[in-house]
Amino acid sequence: MKHDDGTDLWSSHAPAGYRCPFCALAEGDTSDPGNRCELSDLVHQDEDLLVFIACDGFGPHPGHAMITPVGHYEALYDLDDRLLARIGAMSRDVALAMKKAWNPEGTSVRQHNEPAGNQHVWHYHLHIFPRYSDDMLYRQIRQPLDPEYRARLAAELQPALAEILRERQQL
Repeated sequence: MKHDDGTDLWSSHAPAGYRCPFCALAEGDTSDPGNRCELSDLVHQDEDLLVFIACDGFGPHPGHAMITPVGHYEALYDLDDRLLARIGAMSRDVALAMKKAWNPEGTSVRQHNEPAGNQHVWHYHLHIFPRYSDDMLYRQIRQPLDPEYRARLAAELQPALAEILRERQQL
């Protein structure tokens, strides 16, 4: 899409030679030293989407999931309607899986585009947070989470999401 003057509405912010950590995760290779993802973070993968535990947490209840396309799309602007629908449906299912696995008081989703929109990885991703009345989520600074902790969260969330997806297929 273009502005009225013919210039692009947006352009990529990925630096030259960018090695996408989410593409590497989708390919099953997180060996690049700059990639903080671990294969044990994976909760679900199908032909279109990955669901995984984020490598950073926020506040007193760290740990949340992210949904990203398997294919490389940098921002919301790049996604077609079919993929957006898949992401939307999966966000509902991941939120339900969180309710089943961890029994949070609520859930939130958020997504960022471009540097001014707080995007830090140049591959579209949607955050799904378990929420608690004392979490102060939107007042917290990101903090790295140990891979072992993320693997435990992924192992807890995986069977709950698998059950939700099986139930969804039976509808």
